Amino acid sequence: MAVKVNNKAVSFREKYGPWALVAGASYGLGAAWAEALARRGLNLVLLARGKEQLEASAERFKKQYAVDVMCHALDLADYEKTKNVISDLKTPIGLMVYNAAFAPIGLFEDISEEQLALAAAVNVRTPLLLAKLLSAQMIHNGRGGIILMSSLAGGQGSPRLQTYAATKAFNAVLAEGLWKELRPRNIDVLGCVAGAILTPGYQQAEKTNAAPGTLSAEQVVEQALRALGKKPIIVPGAINKIARFVMTRLLPRRTAITIMGKNTGGLS
Repeated sequence: MAVKVNNKAVSFREKYGPWALVAGASYGLGAAWAEALARRGLNLVLLARGKEQLEASAERFKKQYAVDVMCHALDLADYEKTKNVISDLKTPIGLMVYNAAFAPIGLFEDISEEQLALAAAVNVRTPLLLAKLLSAQMIHNGRGGIILMSSLAGGQGSPRLQTYAATKAFNAVLAEGLWKELRPRNIDVLGCVAGAILTPGYQQAEKTNAAPGTLSAEQVVEQALRALGKKPIIVPGAINKIARFVMTRLLPRRTAITIMGKNTGGLS
């Protein structure tokens, strides 16, 4: 099936292709990332635990966008296995999107050590070491891009989401540092600080109505891709931009944490 691409898509493929890796790609936001990149003509390496979802998406992308897709069903908490999969690839990765996350919800006293270790592994250790591994390839090739998903929850302490919020703060700060270091190497780095997103996971956790500023996965992805190469951080959505400015710049930290606690009180 032939796919018509415009000049902008060709330029995107030349800068970040021919292969992109999406970690956490089985459904929701990860699937939206994968489709947006396939639409731009990039071949895909998809990583996630959900083998059936990955393979179903792969078949659709191949037919609809005429791209190659490789699927690897694995647990991203296991960095060594993830590294082995990537090291065995026959083609270098030009763009990495790290979307995978684990969010233990509840009071810290009720969260197990195993859950905390899993959050640290999936949300911090693996994206950090993947960025190290893949940026080395990109430096060698003289081009590339890295996108790390963060969250508005990481702008301040977030009761009932305290561990997830802390890990997302890490990813935003990491993206900012790498953005400055890797720009001279022609590698673009972006931290995507997202608010609430209409994904199956969010709808399951949030028992009340959607929060103000909630966006679709496709809106988040498209705004982030437009920002790639232009800035270190993107906050998708006008309401979310205002909220981040108010919460992190105008309000006292104590007040911001209290407000965040009211917003996360309905999560379970």
